[in-house]
Amino acid sequence: MTETKALRDRIETWTSLKSEVEALDEVYAMARDEGDLSLESDIRASHESLRSRFDKAVVLELLSGEADRTGAFLTIHAGSGGTEACDWASMLLRMYTRWAERRGFTYDVVDILESEGGIKSATIEIDGEFAYGFLRGESGVHRLVRISPFDANARRHTSFASVYVLPVIDDTIEVEIRPEDLRIDTYRSGGAGGQKVNKTDSAVRLTHLPTGIVVTCQNERSQYKNKDVAMSVLRSRLYERYREEKDKENARFASEKKEIAWGSQIRSYVFQPYTMVKDHRNKFFVGNVQAVMDGDIDAFIESYLRWKWKGGTASAAEEDDEEL
Repeated sequence: MTETKALRDRIETWTSLKSEVEALDEVYAMARDEGDLSLESDIRASHESLRSRFDKAVVLELLSGEADRTGAFLTIHAGSGGTEACDWASMLLRMYTRWAERRGFTYDVVDILESEGGIKSATIEIDGEFAYGFLRGESGVHRLVRISPFDANARRHTSFASVYVLPVIDDTIEVEIRPEDLRIDTYRSGGAGGQKVNKTDSAVRLTHLPTGIVVTCQNERSQYKNKDVAMSVLRSRLYERYREEKDKENARFASEKKEIAWGSQIRSYVFQPYTMVKDHRNKFFVGNVQAVMDGDIDAFIESYLRWKWKGGTASAAEEDDEEL
């Protein structure tokens, strides 16, 4: 029923656009034939509205993957560099949570490892229709260039953080996890959360023995809730692993892996000596870096989806200049 409704909504969107465009075309033809200039502003406004709706509908058509409609687990890891990198990781976490809020999505912190000046790593679950489809192009290394607020000599520093996005696997996508393949460990949670969170073995660590994948969750006070969330993350990671194994049969797999390899940044955020955010894969850039850090990343998401649809590959990104 859910899939039927989604397909019906897609069809109705295009049917409505088609009929409205035809109606506007008739109004334009009538105004032109009669030489009536009074309708020009209304026709322009209607055209802009239809163009905006058309662009949004096109983007949704690009989200046709098996898991694109689902929510997403987004994980951020700080690179080497101590306080600088941890601060950059926390800035990225804020950027993605602000983006989720702008779209009306909800998010929960699944796991976070705090550090002086920021975070070493964090995983959040973003719940919203097409959250994974929108965010899957964010996987990769993100580079920051700025005058460090932690440097007494005000020198320019470069910091790195990696972002990894996984789909929240629902019942329509089967991932088998056998009980005998799991090792479950419990331990006391760390960090803020009141007295109980630190005095009971509420944190959960799951180890999938065949693959060696380890997932932890310590956000909830209940061990059972932490286990449920950890299982959801594990299913997502296994789905992604199995999907990549299938993709090995495809020649494009190698380039995909290269895109998300550590040290091969997909995007640079420059604060000094000029301001620019640039995607190295498709060369799209904007100058308002503060708006981007406040969660205005839809332009990057949409440009990536269009670039991939046109056959964009990692080899194109390798040819990027080194001005940044």
